[in-house]
Amino acid sequence: MVGFTGLHSYTILCLTLLTFFPNINSTSIETLTATQSLSINQTLVSPSQIFELGFFSPRDSSWYLGIRYKNISEKAIVWVANRDTPLSDSTGICKIGEHGNIVLVGKGGKFIWSSNKTEAETPIVQLLDSGNLVIREAKGVDPNKFLWQSFDFPTDTLLPGMKLAWDLDSGTERSITSWKDKDDPSTGEFSFRIDYHGFPEIFLWDKQVRSYRSGPWNGLRFSGVPEMQPTIKIEFDFVTNEHGVYYSFSLTNSTFLSRLIVNSEGVLQRLTWIASSQQWHVFWFAPKDQCDGYKECGPYGICDTNSSPTMTLEDCKNLCLKNCSCTAYANAEITNGGTGCVMWNGELIDMRQYPAGGQDLYVRLAASEIDDSGGTGSEGGSDKTKQTIKVVGITVAAAIVLLGMGIYFLCKKRTMQSICKGKTEHKVSFERSRDFLLNEVVVSSTREYSGECNTDEPELPLFDFGTIALATNNFSEENKLGEGGFGSVYRGRLIEGQEIAVKRLSKTSGQGVDEFKNEVRLIVRLQHRNLVRLLGCCVETDEKMLIYEYMEHKSLDSFIFDKEKRSLLNWQRRFNIICGIARGLLYLHQDSRFRIIHRDLKASNILLDGVMNPKISDFGMARIFGTDQTEANTKRVVGTYGYMSPEYAMDGLFSVKSDVFSFGVLLLEIIMGKKNRGFYSNNELNLLGHAWTLWKEGKGLELIDSSIGDSYSVSEVLRCIQVGLLCVQQHAEDRPTMSTVVLMLSSENASMPQPKNPGFCLGKNPVETDSSSSKQEESCTVNYVTVTMLDAR
Repeated sequence: MVGFTGLHSYTILCLTLLTFFPNINSTSIETLTATQSLSINQTLVSPSQIFELGFFSPRDSSWYLGIRYKNISEKAIVWVANRDTPLSDSTGICKIGEHGNIVLVGKGGKFIWSSNKTEAETPIVQLLDSGNLVIREAKGVDPNKFLWQSFDFPTDTLLPGMKLAWDLDSGTERSITSWKDKDDPSTGEFSFRIDYHGFPEIFLWDKQVRSYRSGPWNGLRFSGVPEMQPTIKIEFDFVTNEHGVYYSFSLTNSTFLSRLIVNSEGVLQRLTWIASSQQWHVFWFAPKDQCDGYKECGPYGICDTNSSPTMTLEDCKNLCLKNCSCTAYANAEITNGGTGCVMWNGELIDMRQYPAGGQDLYVRLAASEIDDSGGTGSEGGSDKTKQTIKVVGITVAAAIVLLGMGIYFLCKKRTMQSICKGKTEHKVSFERSRDFLLNEVVVSSTREYSGECNTDEPELPLFDFGTIALATNNFSEENKLGEGGFGSVYRGRLIEGQEIAVKRLSKTSGQGVDEFKNEVRLIVRLQHRNLVRLLGCCVETDEKMLIYEYMEHKSLDSFIFDKEKRSLLNWQRRFNIICGIARGLLYLHQDSRFRIIHRDLKASNILLDGVMNPKISDFGMARIFGTDQTEANTKRVVGTYGYMSPEYAMDGLFSVKSDVFSFGVLLLEIIMGKKNRGFYSNNELNLLGHAWTLWKEGKGLELIDSSIGDSYSVSEVLRCIQVGLLCVQQHAEDRPTMSTVVLMLSSENASMPQPKNPGFCLGKNPVETDSSSSKQEESCTVNYVTVTMLDAR
């Protein structure tokens, strides 16, 4: 599970020399004997000085004994001795105990930690070039015979030569377990462990719950990791026999550095040191998409990363029962015993009985109508309370079909009353809905069955108007969350309890129809934790609505631009929001099925969930790029003034780099708590110009929002400001890609160039406009070139 092609960036745990390991008046030794000890200002180094053992303090006054890389700039910690028993101060020492073991003692000789007893006669401790800390006999004839080794007790890192293993003879396990957080090496919640039962494979655990699996070994690689390929530098080994099972990897090039970790966020990462850039790069990580989740699709389900997970017939039934407008369901594909799901809303039209070649159809009725005992359909009653009517085309006579349909139509009203009490009857104009979206997205969960299924497109539930009207209390003002150029957004609650946000297209919006279809076409294909999730849509006569997951804290702009609320966003929350937006944008540009340019990234399009996790929303302006496409041109410049890049505003050119520019503006707004648009300093510079001026003068910290207070990392703030200025540089080719942005944000020692002049508005000249116009027209100077643009959002 190492050395894969395709560079990915994710949070990298790098503990640096200046912060953790003492480097003033320190001394190094190569061997620790029974007459020596290792104190706070000493390190034990490997023969080729690849690794060193020493004390480090990641936070407060807690001290740990650990192993790290030595002669590279990002000296990551790879092993910790006393991870759950820290020293309380810097007076601790490491020595060889009376039982031939390694002992760590604190102030006054207080016992802190020790390795296993060895009873060696003349023990010595050495750190090998592999990173393995060992105890062996000084006079032993075999230098490779170890009485104890750290490789048998991994922490969060698997190094070349280490083993994830189960020793069935001794009943011992070797696994890696995450740190509690990036500054706390104590045992965390996530572990990567081999399961030797049946066909052995490796699982990622979140506490006691499995969250990811490697798949079994197929002789070349783990079956769940198709990108796993041996290279000229990396080889893999997987052994299983009656004595045990283990997995390890080895490096064929001694100058090549690679490691596998499970980080404090529950993500597996394969990290490789790139000497040319002097950085650790993430070459593989997991879980990376929804299909990596353990049991994501349930028994017999098949998960496709390019579409929604495949449903079983039982899943389809349960989904129909949860949707009060569902009237019938069937398999979308009848091959391989039946797969997928198709549901009908409203009236069933053009049903037909065939002498052969028919298909099972399941029609939904109220439980009270089919319970002979007169029960109410509560749990624990007759099985008839859960009964559906099964119409089999080959064997069931037409009379039974007609009878079933007659019963359905007679009791439809009572069905809706028993399931959706208080709901107003509303006929679904299904044909209109289907025609509207036919060329945009396959709405297979609500279309009429035609015997054909486009498996290249994901499914999207279609809600009827009555369901949404009921959920939003008939679109009441009390439920209204906001209003924009598209229309209004309402908060709602479905009958089953799920909270939703309903984006209702204004009936007078002409442009909004195209944006609506574009948003459906795009976002239904996307699944990422930093993108808002589309639950479905409603298209009936002149009503067009998008139904999203509800975001408790609404949009980012309601916090950072509000004098009272912005104090709720401390620096750590702002930094997490910045990193989350960056990861979401990286997914759009690089990791999703399509390369997507958002074109309208701004604070109001970043939504915050209950724990302030950011999610990018509003894909009405977004565009799909081809695999080899780098930029596109448009005569219709749309977007938001203040976030648009110069080349887009002036020439209509947009690319991933225009999104990067918008991200840079947003990043600086988050740090400063001020809008780029409408911000002017005394010298008539906008926010970007103001930030650029202070950065050049070495006054970058003056940009930070005063409401944050003093609880922030100076280096982290300055790094973010530099990243922001790099993103808003005037020339698109100078701006970094989002993969580089994520790397720069996640690594304290990432190499970053100095930013060049930003593309910013130096001043504004108001243009007289018709006050009755619904759009605001403004003129600004972009690097001394005057352009006029429309803010259509």
